[in-house]
Parts: sequence; structure tokens; C-alpha cells
Amino acid sequence: MSGAAEWRPSATRARLEARAALLARTRAFFAARAVLEVDTPLIVNAAVTDVHVHSVSVQLSAPDGRGPPGRAFLHTSPEYAMKRLLAAGSGDIYQICHVARALEYGRLHNPEFTLIEWYRVGCSLPQLMAEVEALVRELLGAAGAGRRAERVSYRDAFHAALALDPLDAPDAQLAAAAAAAGLEHSPGAGRDEHLEFLMATRVGPRLGRGALTFVHGYPASQAALARLDPQDLRTAARFELYAEGIELANGFHELGSATEQRARFAHDNAERERRGLTKHAPDERLLAALASGLPDCAGVALGFERVLMLATGAAHIEEVLAFPTARA
Repeated sequence: MSGAAEWRPSATRARLEARAALLARTRAFFAARAVLEVDTPLIVNAAVTDVHVHSVSVQLSAPDGRGPPGRAFLHTSPEYAMKRLLAAGSGDIYQICHVARALEYGRLHNPEFTLIEWYRVGCSLPQLMAEVEALVRELLGAAGAGRRAERVSYRDAFHAALALDPLDAPDAQLAAAAAAAGLEHSPGAGRDEHLEFLMATRVGPRLGRGALTFVHGYPASQAALARLDPQDLRTAARFELYAEGIELANGFHELGSATEQRARFAHDNAERERRGLTKHAPDERLLAALASGLPDCAGVALGFERVLMLATGAAHIEEVLAFPTARA
């Protein structure tokens, strides 16, 4: 019987138990810090404009003409909704939720996965990094023992791996480095495309070997929803956490300007059009929340399954999912 065995879960009981234990530890971690757990919608009315993130669309039927609009999206992150809560006065909040992203599948990627996302009011980026480290050590347990913690600038990480300066190197030098790293010829590819390819193939895989490595000071063009660093406007107040060459988390000192965020959404859509991707209308509810006043805060999203892989020694994300999307 073809496919008869596919009814069985992928994850073993031991890994299912590990998942449950790590989720319980996560909730205990935030309860001890008086961070409120929240729950926001999976189905949202606006897609993301980020060129690297692809929203999954869903069709909502309303035969009587009432109810929500027919086309909606599964959230790629609870970020927009959580910022609306922050603007409404929620204070420190966190969420554990499933998210969905199209075109993501591989050893470290499943289209549906779990994020732990949280926001701290009045928190600096270094303080948030320290809290991320504390949570990840708690979740890794024995697998995290002995790991040193380090903070490395994006610029220094590129210099160590490729002996080039990602902020000042000429476009032609970045293009040549990307081609040497295996990027197929892509007429019109921009500076960020070359940097992103080099980070994915040459820089990132070297990071976090025996360590928890925080990379900070990303180029301003990769700020997404982060503020720019007032000490160096060429860089964003953003970090990523790596362990064993795997990106675990992405954090920002959050941008609070609705005007600047609208401009970034417009820039994203222009870049989407250049790359032949679908453009998306900006999330006006998020922009309205920012205009009403987002408190000074820092936030981060942590990929739960990737942490679980490291904690249990799994080689593929499917080993820690009961039912990966291909078998859901």
C-alpha cells in the first residue's frame, strides 16, 4: 500500500516529550519575569512586504456576502498584531504560536513552524540579547552547557570569513565574492542580494561553533522593522543569534515611526516589483498603531524547532515535528 506508513508521526515519543518540556520551560521563564502571554490571530488581512518572506494566502468563503473579506493570509509572524497590543498599552508580552511561510522547505525549514516572539518595553538591544541567551541556555539544557557567548559585528563576521567590508566594499567586489561562492549569474542583482547570499553560504555557517554568537550591526538596508543605529546610520539596531551555523533568532530595537515604516513598505514593494514578486498593500492597522505611539521597546523572534533540534541532536527539522507539512 503506497504511502500507508505516512500516517505515523515523524517525531519519536522522546522528542515529543522534549518539545512539551521545552514549551513548559518557556512559559515558566516568562512567568518568572512577569511577561504576559498573549494570543493573536493566525488569519490576518494584510500580507508582509518583506522580499524574503512569502505570505500564504487563504480564501475565506462568505456566500451570504457577510463576514470577513474573501482573501486573507496566514501570519508569517505575530509581530504586527503584537505591536498593536503594545501601542494599546499591553506592556511586556510574549507569544508561542504557529506561523506559515510559503517557499520554505529543507533541513531547517518547514512551511509551518513555531515562533517564540516577545517584546520588552524600555529594553535596550544588549539587554534583550542577554535575555535571549538566558532563555536559549534554559531550553538547550545539557546541549548548551559549556557554550561561550559572544557578540560579533556583522562587519567583523564578514571580514573574518571573506576578508571584505560589507558596508564599504564596492558592489563589484561583493558580486565577485557571491559568484565565487556559487551564486548563479543574475543580471540586475542588487547589493543586498549579494550580501544575503554570502551570509547564507559563507558567513553564517561559520558562526556559533561551540558558542551562542550574536551578530549585530546589520546594514541599514536590511533594517526591516528595526531602528537605525544613531551611532552609525549605515547600520540597523538589529541582531541575529547563531549556534552551530544555524540562525536561531532575529531581534530589533523596534522602529516606532509610522512615516518611516510606510516608506520602508513602499521600498519593499518597489523591490518586489523589480524581482518579479507580488506586491502587497501595507498593513494600515499596524501603521495606525505606530502613529498612535509605540512605546520604546525591543523585540525578538526565536525559532523554536531549531532550538529543539539542537537540544535533542536532531539533524532535520522533520525529526522534531509530529507531522511536517508534506505529511500533514
